[in-house]
Amino acid sequence: MRISELMHKDVETIDADECLRTAAERMRTCYIGALPVTENGRLVGMLTDRDIAVRSTALGKDPNVTPVREAMTPTVFTCSKDDTLDAGELLMEEKSVRRLVVVDEDRHAVGILSMDDVASIPGKLIRPGELLEHLSIYS
Repeated sequence: MRISELMHKDVETIDADECLRTAAERMRTCYIGALPVTENGRLVGMLTDRDIAVRSTALGKDPNVTPVREAMTPTVFTCSKDDTLDAGELLMEEKSVRRLVVVDEDRHAVGILSMDDVASIPGKLIRPGELLEHLSIYS
């Protein structure tokens, strides 16, 4: 199975210069907990709801003026829509991440593959919950 068959294709992104309040509002209205961060359309990081809480709110930063780039995680793990699902699952496990941003050859975000997507395939995992258990010890 290819990642393109399982990924979420309607990926929401946020520009690195947008304020954190805009990012939080987008997460709330879209019912998501993470946004790929872009600059000039290219992927430069990932922002999670936890990033906002720990790297901004906990430090007393104003979400109305604090740019996304100050709270984002600059390291983001990616894959191609043509990669196999096994390769994506292995990368998530090796890097202890819950999601991969699916990018095209120009590093534009075209989808998201999450741990929940992988876990939703009946009989896919060697042992049900294996990926979740592995990731939970690092979360």
